[in-house]
Amino acid sequence: MTISVLIADDQAMVRAGFAALLDAQDDIRVVGQAADGAQAVTLAARTDPDVVLMDVRMPELDGIAATRRILGPSYPAAHVPRILMLTTFDIDDYVYDALEAGASGFLLKDALPEDLVHAVRVVAAGDALLAPSVTRRMIEHFAARRPRASRAASGLHELTEREREVLTLIGRGRSNGEIATELFISEQTVKTHVGKVLAKLGARDRVQAVIFAYDAGLVEPAS
Repeated sequence: MTISVLIADDQAMVRAGFAALLDAQDDIRVVGQAADGAQAVTLAARTDPDVVLMDVRMPELDGIAATRRILGPSYPAAHVPRILMLTTFDIDDYVYDALEAGASGFLLKDALPEDLVHAVRVVAAGDALLAPSVTRRMIEHFAARRPRASRAASGLHELTEREREVLTLIGRGRSNGEIATELFISEQTVKTHVGKVLAKLGARDRVQAVIFAYDAGLVEPAS
């Protein structure tokens, strides 16, 4: 299956470089390039990409606002893309907001080319980009500074005891295999629990589940 990608960045050379790299892959096709967030929203609806590479800082409409529009209820396309945020800084207030809005992960602009290609494939497959661990570090950093979300605490009542255990381990960055080992259950059972947790919490992927776990107090930021 070919992965369609939209690139949104206000720097033409960055867009061209990413496009050349991704188009060189047999399984990836760049379907559009946007110079700002407003163009990204328009082109996303028109080209129906699987993944949007979204720069955080752009004119007209920044990447955060564009992400909210694309992942919001008024988005006109039936197929909602996955959002992979691009940033120059590994700790960025805006990126946390983007993840909370539903972005599936973020990548530093100085990442290795193979890391960018891998990230696109991971996000397109429906997995959150939690590796490298910088995403968890960033979530932890900002979770320590933000008030607990009351909606998170109330949402715990929807989960069974086992599902709460699984959510806690997701929040600690455990993979499905590691959760299976720790809870003495099969990996397939873990996948079933993870699916139910995401559905009950209304979370798009594991990134949002990690944020929920911190907001609900299941996982405490390191001191």
